Amino acid sequence: MMEEQNTEAKLKNQLKQEKIQLWNPPYTDDDNQPGQQHMQELAERYAPLLCLSLSEVGGALESIRVQAVKRGKGNKTFRETNVASLELLLPRDSKKDPKTKNYLETRLDVLVQEVVDRIAEDYGLKHIKLILNGKTLCVDQRLDEQGVKNHSKMMVLKVSDAELKQQLSEEEEKKKNQNESVQRTQKGFQILSERDGSEDPDTTPFLEIADQRGNPLTIPHKEKKALILAMGFHEKGRSLMKKKQFDNALCHLLQADQQFNKCGSALLGSVDNYAVLQLDIVWCYRALEALSCLDDGKNRLQRAEDCFLKCYGEQQERLRMIKGNTGREEVLFLRLHLLQSLLSYLEGNDAQARHQLSKVESLYSRLSPDSEKMTQLMSLGFTEREARLGLRACQGDVQEAAIHISNQRQEREELKQRERRKRSRRMEVISTLTELGYSRRDAARALHLADGDVDRACAILLDSSQAALLTNNNTEGVSPEKVEQLLYLGFERQVSEAALRLTGGDVQVATQLLLDNQGVLSPELLSVSPPSTSSSSSSPSPSSEEPSTSSNSTEDNELVNEVLEDISRHEEDYLDLTLEEESQLIAAMKTYLNREPTHTV
Repeated sequence: MMEEQNTEAKLKNQLKQEKIQLWNPPYTDDDNQPGQQHMQELAERYAPLLCLSLSEVGGALESIRVQAVKRGKGNKTFRETNVASLELLLPRDSKKDPKTKNYLETRLDVLVQEVVDRIAEDYGLKHIKLILNGKTLCVDQRLDEQGVKNHSKMMVLKVSDAELKQQLSEEEEKKKNQNESVQRTQKGFQILSERDGSEDPDTTPFLEIADQRGNPLTIPHKEKKALILAMGFHEKGRSLMKKKQFDNALCHLLQADQQFNKCGSALLGSVDNYAVLQLDIVWCYRALEALSCLDDGKNRLQRAEDCFLKCYGEQQERLRMIKGNTGREEVLFLRLHLLQSLLSYLEGNDAQARHQLSKVESLYSRLSPDSEKMTQLMSLGFTEREARLGLRACQGDVQEAAIHISNQRQEREELKQRERRKRSRRMEVISTLTELGYSRRDAARALHLADGDVDRACAILLDSSQAALLTNNNTEGVSPEKVEQLLYLGFERQVSEAALRLTGGDVQVATQLLLDNQGVLSPELLSVSPPSTSSSSSSPSPSSEEPSTSSNSTEDNELVNEVLEDISRHEEDYLDLTLEEESQLIAAMKTYLNREPTHTV
């Protein structure tokens, strides 16, 4: 199949150069049949140019001609009736003949659900998704509203395993449905993205975005929420890739791509997560044999390469400065160049494919794990992953790798100890504040808002108490004039009102509060309440613990625990490629590119 695609690509380039139109006479007659003599002459001329057999070139030319004729008829039909012809890239096990292309004729002003139902019925597929240019089509919108045009290519993804479904009850089948998997993943990470660490992490887990050294990054709430969702979907997709469930994985990876696109370009250019995601999506295309999505694949690989250059530096100098070496990240470039080689081959550009493959083979010879050295390190008590990553980081030097792994273990343990001390100190301060009469929730949120500063946390709680008293005496609450002053400074209305409430209406303190937090207050902090007051006494009084909120419900906790299972506990899991799949593709590419030329008479 790949050899045929390569041959057709070369022939199309040749035909384009000579401005030959196979759908017109003398290559196609009035009945749309081939002009045998002229097609034969063309095949005889091109066969020696491509070093291929006459029959192979003749068959490829006829295939190109038939496609062109069909496209021409489709254009005429679309002009006259508005009925478009769409090419369907079906799952491998749903194709009756791998060499035959599948088409669907439909108007473009219909809902995607109608098309989904037709495809499901025609090909015996129960649950499917349609992908266009790397984006999942929404079933409740029309085709034309989502960029579908005449001759568009749509990938059809199964969202559950058909054989497994036959053995499952209706309830179990529903649970296995991929749509539900995506929804559960999204809901679980949405809950986590709303958590800011102000509650006890032992009972309420939360996610923190950190740099390569484990230091927390300060990111505006809206962007942080999108980033957590993106990284969550990515982790789930990678987990499914390890299980070889590439169709299910691709659905999650495309969701991750949508969330990443909500983040600012500056953020995407400073982390390699986005680049790795692009590689993973194209790797799924390859596994699903859907590389006829060529344009989307090329664009994604280009984005990945650009992102790596920004993150790591032209000569990977930034990476070397941060991590001290570049060996572990080189597996990402190996996969990048391997996929670029594959796409170049499918475009008929054998020279470029060979050039990229030579880079791949050079990297593979350095990065492929040496079993003897791996055994030596594992005998010292290191894990297989540590041994593999350590050898790559130290260019195969066993002694250096052992020192490197030991240092990493120590750094990781020191980071954990810091986190434990930070958590212990935090709980002590919260207990102190609750002794003053504030609830644990409000004490925790005030402390979070104050970045751990006890005095500032006390001030916030006192100010919020004063604001409540002012509100009791003034039914209008925060004055519009003060809100306007903050709006004039460029802050949003909601956070301006919240800041004024938190600071008892003090514009100067509210301004400083917003500046300290980059103009962003998390949803939880917008609702910080003072200790309870009564008409008989305005002094703080101890308040009972609030009942569990919806974010702590049993169902939500189950969702959170479910999605946390897919997050790797090792920060370099994405670099721990065994290179088994890569070695298979390298061997296949060498076979394709080293085909013996077929001489024709």
